[in-house]
Order: sequence, then C-alpha cells, then structure tokens
Amino acid sequence: MALLKIARMGHPVLLRPALPVESPGAPEIASLVKDMIETMLDASGAGLAAPQVHHSLRLFVYHVPAARRDDGEEALAPRALINPVISPVGEERMDCVEGCLSLPGLRGVVRRHACVRYEGWNERGEAVSGEARGFHANVLQHENDHLDGILYTMRIDDFRSFGFTDELTRENAT
Repeated sequence: MALLKIARMGHPVLLRPALPVESPGAPEIASLVKDMIETMLDASGAGLAAPQVHHSLRLFVYHVPAARRDDGEEALAPRALINPVISPVGEERMDCVEGCLSLPGLRGVVRRHACVRYEGWNERGEAVSGEARGFHANVLQHENDHLDGILYTMRIDDFRSFGFTDELTRENAT
C-alpha cells in the first residue's frame, strides 16, 4: 500500500466530472481503494474521492468514526463506493460543518439532505445499497460532489460560516 498525493483546491482534476469505473472488481481498482483508505486514514479524513488523488474515476472511500457519528448512528469501518448513485429521501435538510482534505485547515457550513439512498459497487465488484442519515449522509453527499467536480465551498450559502478551523474554533470559544 502507498500514501497518495492529495490534490488541493485549484487543481483542475477537482473541477471536472469523473469517469465511470468500467470494472469495479478489477484488481487495479481494489489496489487503488486500499491506497485511498490508507491515505484517508493517514490524513485523518472521513472520506476521500478518487479525483482528490489525481484519478478521475467515479469512486470514493469513507468511514464513520465513532467520534463523528450522530445520535443513534453506527460507526462504520472504511469502505468504498464505486459508480455511486445518491438520491435524497424526503425533504428534511441539515446544516453540516464541513472540511475537506483538498482544502486543509478550512471549514464551512453546507446545507445537505438529512437522509439519502445510495447504490453502487464495492471494490470486490459486489452491488451495495442502503440509506444513510446524519454524518453518514453528509459524507456520502460531500464525496459524491467531488465526482461531479463540486467542492463544498461551491455549496456554502453564508460565507460568514467559512474560515480557518482554528479561527472559527477560537471565535466559538469566546
């Protein structure tokens, strides 16, 4: 396994739609997934999309750490979602404080669907699907946006909620 270089905001790979993965169970995809999970965990991220590591492919890895889960939500071990289809369930929305490994040190509030349905494939080529709420739904939507060339900053409604994590933390502490 290897740590991969993470593209930062401004790199063109982050702004273009990614291509479908032709063979989700292919050995090279499984290898990429392993490297992406290692990279995500090393960077203390909750998700990482292939375009963020300079691969314009419709796949991402993610997990729900115990410390990040919302009430009633289960922690989830790292996993991959390949060629995902994410769709809202209901009209309920939630405000999510988001950061991104491609925008280190920054945070902002983004309005997301509170519940989503997801479908896709894992790195073994097996179909996966389900519903996600809370932080799980947040991370799925954030990572799926990367596959469409969308950064969370493009979804911020009020830029007074956007800034460096340490400054926002300091402001909230006073």
